[in-house]
Amino acid sequence: MKHHPIAFFAAFMTASPALAETHWDMSVVWPEGNFHTRNAQAFAEGIAEATDSAVTVTVHSGGALGIKGPEGMAAVRDGIVPIADILMSQQVGENPALGIETLPYLAPTSQDLALLHKFYRPKIEEIAAEMNQKVLYMTPWPGQAVFSDNPIKSTADLAGMKIRVVDANGHSFFEALGAAPVQMPWGEVVPSLAAGTINSVTTSSSSGVDGAFWEFMQNMNTFNWQASSNIVTVNLDAWNDLEPETQAAIEAVAAGIEGQFWLNSRAEDAQKIAMLEEHGVIVTPPSEELKAELMAVATPLWDAFKTRVPDAAPVIDAYLAARD
Repeated sequence: MKHHPIAFFAAFMTASPALAETHWDMSVVWPEGNFHTRNAQAFAEGIAEATDSAVTVTVHSGGALGIKGPEGMAAVRDGIVPIADILMSQQVGENPALGIETLPYLAPTSQDLALLHKFYRPKIEEIAAEMNQKVLYMTPWPGQAVFSDNPIKSTADLAGMKIRVVDANGHSFFEALGAAPVQMPWGEVVPSLAAGTINSVTTSSSSGVDGAFWEFMQNMNTFNWQASSNIVTVNLDAWNDLEPETQAAIEAVAAGIEGQFWLNSRAEDAQKIAMLEEHGVIVTPPSEELKAELMAVATPLWDAFKTRVPDAAPVIDAYLAARD
């Protein structure tokens, strides 16, 4: 972890006992208008109201605190920031079990993802605790699409495609499909498109608008091939400095608002797809034949993941048994 200029301040804040007022700076890598950022702002407002401003949270969007996406959980663990909004799939370097939900086509709908989380969330909370932090809420992204120059009608159209992926599961999937995947965090995507390092991106409709992808690509192929969630976690030292009643108030805010954040994600997808279409992006779902081709490549990766990450097997097996 590189040294960050706010480290001393944040460490001081997380180490100091909570007095009449506690202030947390929250790291968010997404732009100001992104729905995850708006969710974080709503959560901060809820905390201030529920605690009568005993705890206040300032949301720093766009990576303003110098924390890159893959550094999120480590930054909270080490007290560089007391609280952060974190893309969970980018944390697999800390614990590979955090990559379960991004297995291709494991949980392709929000209903599937909600069922998966019943079995998965306890594991996430266990990993967070081992990393000196507590999960406050989780919010899914809209389904992962593939933005490209040309429409993708068969797996042959993916051959050699220089496609940005978020994590190792995406890399394995698109490599198996014959593409040339490049794993990178969000902050590098638009510069890489402009430089020609990549010519396609797998991401959500929300990020497609954030990146003004119509300036680079004309097609959005709505594969919905990967689920992906953000977690908001708080450093346990900062959390334990709070009075129990203050903790309970914040937990109540998180529990009460998380369902709305899931609804926000669904609404976000429809709104952002409409915006992409307004800018000339052609939005196309895969044919049944293409879906079958994609699934044939996806499902063997589940067993390979369970073999590589034994801790993941009970979660995946329990979910699949409940789903089927």
